[in-house]
Amino acid sequence: MNRKYPRVTISKEGEKWLDQGQMWMYKNNVVDLDESIENGVLVDIMTTNDRYLGTGFLSKHSHITVRILSKDLNETFGRDFFKKRIQFAYDFRKTLESENMTNCRLIFGEADQLPGLTVDRYNDILVTQISSYGLDKIKDMLYEVLLEVLREDGQEVNGIYERNDINVRTKEGLPLEKGYWKNADLPTATVINENGILLNVDVENGQKTGYFLDQKENRVLLRKMAHGKKVLDCFTHTGGFALNAAYGNAKEVVAVDLSQTALDQAFENAVLNHLENKIQFVQADVFKYLDECKTGQYDIIVLDPPAFTKSRRTIDHAYNGYKKINMKAMKLLERGGYLITCSCSRFMETANFEKMLRESAHEVGVTLKQVSVTQQNHDHPILWTMEETSYLKFYIFQII
Repeated sequence: MNRKYPRVTISKEGEKWLDQGQMWMYKNNVVDLDESIENGVLVDIMTTNDRYLGTGFLSKHSHITVRILSKDLNETFGRDFFKKRIQFAYDFRKTLESENMTNCRLIFGEADQLPGLTVDRYNDILVTQISSYGLDKIKDMLYEVLLEVLREDGQEVNGIYERNDINVRTKEGLPLEKGYWKNADLPTATVINENGILLNVDVENGQKTGYFLDQKENRVLLRKMAHGKKVLDCFTHTGGFALNAAYGNAKEVVAVDLSQTALDQAFENAVLNHLENKIQFVQADVFKYLDECKTGQYDIIVLDPPAFTKSRRTIDHAYNGYKKINMKAMKLLERGGYLITCSCSRFMETANFEKMLRESAHEVGVTLKQVSVTQQNHDHPILWTMEETSYLKFYIFQII
């Protein structure tokens, strides 16, 4: 067959994964790769018997050797291709996130068939992260197309801020850097409106791209059940859950975090919404704080910790951490109380997280009545052929 791009030959094991829908080709599945092929170019993935499996960008330094863009042999990868992909992703958000289009993840990498590209929008600022060597080489074209798609829909965007300070770029042989594309002289702070709550976003120094957009609707679930309740928000960070509890007329809200900087930002958000007198902010280690609480002190406890593991190697340690914190919360809630608990680590798989919750409940001697099970927000879609796109697990239980 006539190939359009240089060839990378894949092993039988890798072939099996790609046939099941995986869009990454790993280094350990490479059978043959000509070292003279330039890093970051498009390559065709072929089996040992010359069957075509897909085309994507080559990354010689990464464990992910090829991130597949398409498995269509007749596809052409020019400007029109990327505009169609970006338009498709944008139309998806317009359908499902119409009320939050100014604070929204517009592109979620592999789940939007644009592997290695993340784009978040905060009002008139787009924040991007590129974790693919090949995409980084064509980023000017990508950004121009992105702006074109938005402006054709009448959307106002003044600049693109690059948060390319993520460690995965080092694995791609890319520099860590951040700043406005084309050195635009624009503000790096803005105030978004998330379901009626105003929030400060610092795109230069904030977590991820400036804020955690993936819990938007989950925070509203707490708001709806908080009326008249005493709520404890553990690992509050910049106050997302605490603000929603106060906005939902909770009787009492306590927000705990180890970071005083995060708490200062949470207080500023409370002031923005005239809720500063309805939330008590406490600087403390959450594990120790829970040890000092009394049973029945709170009606709702929210556990939204940072990822306890970022690799499979430390999953046992993470399991114990999740179990310890959930058992502490379960012990403090009286019959009828509510536990909101989640994990943002994709390595803590759903089955393992649920096993931990069952063990915790059994050892504490309580029964969990499921109220709600959700995942990340709609603008962080999950591709069922790629488990890597599914990471957030969010559970609400009543203790009985």
